[in-house]
Amino acid sequence: MQRIFAALKAGNVCGRSSLAAEIEVTEKTIQRDIDFMRERLNMPIAYNRAKQSYEFSEPIENFPMIELSESELVAVFVAQKALAQYRGTPFEHSLRAAFEKLTSNLHGKISLSWDDLDSRLSFRNFEASPLDLKTFQAVGAAVRNGVLLEFDYKKSESTTYQRRVIEPYHLGCVQNRWYCFGEDTAKRGEIRVFVLSRMKNARSGDRKFKAVRKFSIEKYLQNSFGVFSGKESHRVCLWFDAFAAQYVRERAWHPSQKIRELANGELELSLQLSDLAEIEQWILSWGAHAKALAPRALITRLRETIRKQGNYYGC
Repeated sequence: MQRIFAALKAGNVCGRSSLAAEIEVTEKTIQRDIDFMRERLNMPIAYNRAKQSYEFSEPIENFPMIELSESELVAVFVAQKALAQYRGTPFEHSLRAAFEKLTSNLHGKISLSWDDLDSRLSFRNFEASPLDLKTFQAVGAAVRNGVLLEFDYKKSESTTYQRRVIEPYHLGCVQNRWYCFGEDTAKRGEIRVFVLSRMKNARSGDRKFKAVRKFSIEKYLQNSFGVFSGKESHRVCLWFDAFAAQYVRERAWHPSQKIRELANGELELSLQLSDLAEIEQWILSWGAHAKALAPRALITRLRETIRKQGNYYGC
């Protein structure tokens, strides 16, 4: 709309097709923006049939200010605060530039003190993992264009990198970490999950691929506690004492969760999961305030982990 405004103010021939070509959008977008400028921003835009061009029917000096409601101002502020969690990462410069472009023309009437908001709202629960911007761009381009992705990858238990070629289906941020979901060309038959921070020398290729399956991230992760998705189905039942229960009932941990209140403020939490690795780590994080009741496989895993931990401390 700023570019349309500048063209009209300069007295250029501003037909929909010429504006669409100059700004590199569709004619429908141009028409929608002009209608918004005329009807919502009350700008004196008229159509000159003789010239087949839009023009200002009366002088106008500046693009109208956009008034922000209190809730809209808070929304913009929250977005700015959320971007702060990427400070010091390769994303900082690009995100800051994009945000400044989006908000450069928001000069509306402000009824709240920005300083008051700054002192009362913050984000402190996020730590961005080290991630190379070139890697992110290469993965994003491969997912977006449907082409093969090549990279060197180091598994969590490995000390060396291996060359991988995958058909990338999806790029997602799960629990504040970026993952690529796709099919390894050397290991056909199942979806693999790759952590972007473990990649290096990523390159988006030219060879397109046709996905052999319709991938849905919602369906893939529906029975996962994080990103691990198995082929089994486990009904997990957990006990929490009164101390932990007050925190557990305050959050939605999984779509399948069911809570049964017990005596003395205790509770049971049941979940339907396809993998036990991530729920095991979560249970251990509660210390003595939580206990696994089922399935037997989870109890066995926890016993073995606790036994090894006891050996570390001479127990």
